[in-house]
Amino acid sequence: MSTKRGVILAGGKGTRLGELTKVTNKHLLPVGPYPMVFHPLKKMTGAGLKEILLVSGTEHMGDFVELLGSGKDYNCRLTYRVQDEAGGIAQALGLAELFCTGAGCVVILGDNIFYDSLRPMVAASDKQPDCAWVALKKVHDPNRFGVAELAGDRVISIEEKPAKPKSDFAVAGIYVYPPDVFEVIRTLKPSARGELEITDVNRYYLSHGRLSYSFLDGYWSDAGTLDSLDVANELVRKQPPKFD
Repeated sequence: MSTKRGVILAGGKGTRLGELTKVTNKHLLPVGPYPMVFHPLKKMTGAGLKEILLVSGTEHMGDFVELLGSGKDYNCRLTYRVQDEAGGIAQALGLAELFCTGAGCVVILGDNIFYDSLRPMVAASDKQPDCAWVALKKVHDPNRFGVAELAGDRVISIEEKPAKPKSDFAVAGIYVYPPDVFEVIRTLKPSARGELEITDVNRYYLSHGRLSYSFLDGYWSDAGTLDSLDVANELVRKQPPKFD
């Protein structure tokens, strides 16, 4: 069983979902038969993770606690951290530092909906505990995402939403990091949009020869817009995801 800890990042205002998120967090909206946040939670518990932290904003944290409780109903122990203000994915991950003391972490952005089990990626990362791992998915519109360029079996570059992508492999919002990720986050400078970018974390590991990857074979979608929420629901309805 992996000793890594799970981190679900479920912050953000969900403004792209319009009226649907006026009174709730987007990660509580339904995707298939479950609230969206169940998907990353069940992926983690299915991969054998027992200690899981959920990071969200102040407005709806009570709703997550009411829904998920201590985690005992899901065969895990849940901890909660409040992100007081939006500062980027890497800033949100930084809130997990004490929770992850001495342990690697498996990180999923809460609006990522995907078919594959998380177990193979976690098992592969356990064999190389000093490496960071990213999940890659071949997409038809890579300019919307972070894009990884591969040479043989290595990642050689990562670009964020490039105008001219060097590949069609999107970096999905599914990551594994070694314990020193929090030291890396402390060295980051805010991007042009004033946030600490997870792409900069991945580039650090790339520049030090410590970045590896796993492919997602089945479907993958975010669920952060009205269109992608529809797509995610349709994908899950047609083919329920693997959780173990």
